Amino acid sequence: MTGLAWVAVAALGGAMAIARFLVDSTVATRLGGSWLGEDFPIGTLAVNLSGAVVLGIFAGATLRGSAYTILAGGGVGTYTTFSTWMLESHRAGEGGDARVLWANIALSLVAGLAAVALGHWIGRLL
Repeated sequence: MTGLAWVAVAALGGAMAIARFLVDSTVATRLGGSWLGEDFPIGTLAVNLSGAVVLGIFAGATLRGSAYTILAGGGVGTYTTFSTWMLESHRAGEGGDARVLWANIALSLVAGLAAVALGHWIGRLL
């Protein structure tokens, strides 16, 4: 990968970290206290599911090389957040909220696989 590609990864990564914060906080503010419960991390779920769709699109469109590294790694990889998903699940378990813990894990896994499959299908159409 070229030096310019590394700069692109860093720049896109910074922008996508900001996007993650904005999407998470906006969704949490608007949908907090939804049917999933007041403490359910709906913002993180929205970020990770939207990122899964986009990553599926890139894979379905057979994006390769530096473009894939920049967009998938620098962009989607920075935007989505496995560590936050696990931390929020762990905190729910520590707090004794098994319903939020298991709902977060199950919904993220099932909907995440569906989201990437949808994205892959869309990508193949492009």
